Amino acid sequence: MNHDHQLREHLAELLGGGHAHLDFEKAIGGLSPELRGAKPPGLPHTPWRLLEHMRIAQWDILRFTVDPHHVSPEFPDGYWPDGDAPPAPEDWDRSVAAFRADLKQMIDLVSNPATDLYRRLPHGQGQTVLREALLVADHNAYHLGQLVTVRRLLGAWDDKG
Repeated sequence: MNHDHQLREHLAELLGGGHAHLDFEKAIGGLSPELRGAKPPGLPHTPWRLLEHMRIAQWDILRFTVDPHHVSPEFPDGYWPDGDAPPAPEDWDRSVAAFRADLKQMIDLVSNPATDLYRRLPHGQGQTVLREALLVADHNAYHLGQLVTVRRLLGAWDDKG
């Protein structure tokens, strides 16, 4: 039994969503443009803020993993957009496309047998590709759950679908 291959498959599935985890496409699907900047009473986030935060954090983790010269944004402000709504309607689509592209790159990285999942990143402080992939999956799962909560409170979530 090839445990390395199994681990890579499990990581790709975890990153992609499904099974016990919410799928990104389902979480963002069918959300009307007028609700992308809407904030339910008592909650600090809008769908746009959550999408952009997930995109920025995932991009940062990926770039840190593959580029020893990457400089992360200032924490925490650099990980959140300035406004509650996309500045222009096309910004939502750009953010979704960037999120998908970076997620695919992380999945491709962990799926590649040439990637040493356990090697410490020379520019890190003990981090490995495996740790960073798990961090992306965990972070995305957390905020996708928040996105569903926001959508439920906005009346924009269908549990059947």
